[in-house]
Amino acid sequence: MGSKKQGRKKTHREIIKKQFGFRRFINSITNSLAGLKYAYTNEQSLLIHVILSIVVVCAGMYFKISGIQWVLVLFAAAIIVVAELLNTAIEATVDLVTEEFHPLAKVAKDCASAAVFFISIVAGCVWLYVFVPKILSLFM
Repeated sequence: MGSKKQGRKKTHREIIKKQFGFRRFINSITNSLAGLKYAYTNEQSLLIHVILSIVVVCAGMYFKISGIQWVLVLFAAAIIVVAELLNTAIEATVDLVTEEFHPLAKVAKDCASAAVFFISIVAGCVWLYVFVPKILSLFM
């Protein structure tokens, strides 16, 4: 009989063996920061959302919003950033797969963009819910 290695194909798990440990953890953080840097420097809409989130946080400090309001405001801001990062990843993947126009590539990019648009509207509604009463109380 031959050895085990000759007649058998390697499984995906054997080919791509994940490393564990502190070094992998550091590499994961480095890669995540590289992704954030890329999106921050190449995606104007992410920059706009980050600036708007800073404005909202400043408003929260000014109006001394409650703990639950902080949770709502910060979650809304975070979910927009997450959607923007996923949108950027989808756009990059589509661009990698095809440089030519393809209707399905357009659908993928448009749907990713629509997800950001939708969550931005939801976040805007949350922010209005939290801040409109505070703003109106300044005039009453």
